[in-house]
Amino acid sequence: MANGLPRKVIVNDRAAKRLRDGHVWVYASDVLNDAGAQPGALVQVVGPKDKALGSAIYSSSSQIRLRLLGRDLLSSEQELLQLLRQRLGDAITYRTAVVRDSDACRLVFSEADRLPGLIIDRYNDIYTFQVLTQAWDRPERKSTIVETLKAFAGAENIVERSDARIRELEQLPAMDSALVLCDKSQTVFTMNGVKFHYDALSGQKTGAFLDQRENYATAAQYARGEALDVCTYQGGFALHLARVCEKVTAVDISREVLEVAEQNEKLNAAANKTEIEWIEGNAFDLMKDYASAGKQYDTIVLDPPAFAKSKKHLESALRGYKELNLRALKMLRPGGILVTCSCSFAVSEEDFLVMLTEAAQDAHRSVRVLEKRTQSKDHPILLGVPETFYLKCLILQVD
Repeated sequence: MANGLPRKVIVNDRAAKRLRDGHVWVYASDVLNDAGAQPGALVQVVGPKDKALGSAIYSSSSQIRLRLLGRDLLSSEQELLQLLRQRLGDAITYRTAVVRDSDACRLVFSEADRLPGLIIDRYNDIYTFQVLTQAWDRPERKSTIVETLKAFAGAENIVERSDARIRELEQLPAMDSALVLCDKSQTVFTMNGVKFHYDALSGQKTGAFLDQRENYATAAQYARGEALDVCTYQGGFALHLARVCEKVTAVDISREVLEVAEQNEKLNAAANKTEIEWIEGNAFDLMKDYASAGKQYDTIVLDPPAFAKSKKHLESALRGYKELNLRALKMLRPGGILVTCSCSFAVSEEDFLVMLTEAAQDAHRSVRVLEKRTQSKDHPILLGVPETFYLKCLILQVD
């Protein structure tokens, strides 16, 4: 900060329009003068003709050079910490209002909670946080996050999750996921009455796929008969289907996550209608083999990882989605249910529907859309920031 005040970072007309239209990112190519701002600094953003646009956090290494915090001009670190406390409190209050039938949820969803670059999750009595940008890695800001979680959410066990790739991109020092408060890193949490093991020091991203929580429950309302869950991860859909279906087969390429899924099944054995057959295998190879063998199902779930990390991968991603969905459509009995998902932001809902329409035509099947769904409410979508809308989940009836 210059003279105790945040530095003024000047951006071009394109960035100014983007911010006025509701987005919160400014790319490096749109910064005209960064005024020597330090990594992670609080800065004031000004457009052409010195017009104030708001306050932001600065990254010296990311292509997303600025992340807007708001239109108000913050003048000190203390004001930033107060804003952090307030928005953490607002986020926790919002989840209290919208999360049902679960003791696990995303408490802070980055830009959607006006805390860009910060992720916080709750898994029963364990809270995790992850910093995705330089600003939140500063010790005093991390301490504020921890203290606010203790005060507002009653958190007693807090773990900082680390993503090596993101820390490298942000030029942050390498670190392993670690306990920040107390010494408990494992627990059991519940979604929709289904129990799951959780280990905060291992697993993908920040843990389980909380964004599918509401879709798990809805899928179980439609599912019946023999079911196939492809890319099951730790059994999210499969465990919900096992309560209503006669037979469930679940597939994933990772033996490690299937071992966790099997442990999750044991947690829920008393409530399950059937045992789950867990299969380690590549989704594309398995679907090809099953289709060739003439296997038929009443319910199929497709929940693959993101095939497109950016728009340049869109074409190949759509080919991958089409192959999986085409095979699934051919393998469903008349009246069967297909639950198909995409978590690729680069694949729009329109792209996904066009792909499904083409797959239905190629499979010579009549397909009815029962529901168009997205991520659960604890992963809110912020208008003006399309990147916050990434998960598409369609429930289809296939004749």
